[in-house]
Amino acid sequence: MTSRQSAVRHKITGRVVKGAGYGRKIGFPTANLDRRQFIRSSMRGKIKLGVYAGYAHMANKKYAAGIVIGPIDQKGLPRLEAHLLGYKGNLYGRRMELNLIKYIRPFKVYKSEAQLMAAIKKDFILIKRVLKERK
Repeated sequence: MTSRQSAVRHKITGRVVKGAGYGRKIGFPTANLDRRQFIRSSMRGKIKLGVYAGYAHMANKKYAAGIVIGPIDQKGLPRLEAHLLGYKGNLYGRRMELNLIKYIRPFKVYKSEAQLMAAIKKDFILIKRVLKERK
C-alpha cells in the first residue's frame, strides 16, 4: 500500500437519486446517492473527500465501483456518487450500499473536460487493479 492509497473500511447506504447527468454525458454514468444519508453515516467527520476503489451492493449483487466523495455544500453534505463497472441500466430509486475499500486520490476540480476524462481513465486502471488484488 502506498501513501496515496490508504486502506479504508466505510460503508454508506441510500437511495439512488437523479444527479446532473454530467457523468453520463462524458461516458462515465454515475449513481448518485441521496446525500441526506450521510448525516446518519458513521463516515461523517471521518472520511476524506476524494476518489475510492470500492463495491456497490444492490439487490444481492456486487459491482466493482469507482466512488467519489465530492465537495461539501452549504448544508455540510458531500456529493456521493459511484460508477459501477459493467452495469447498464436505470438505478433511480434503488437502494444501494457503497463499501469504500481504498482511498485513491483527493478530489480535484479540473480545468478542462479532457483533463477530467484522462484522470477518470487513470483512476479506473488503478481501481480495477486494487479490487483485483483483493480477490
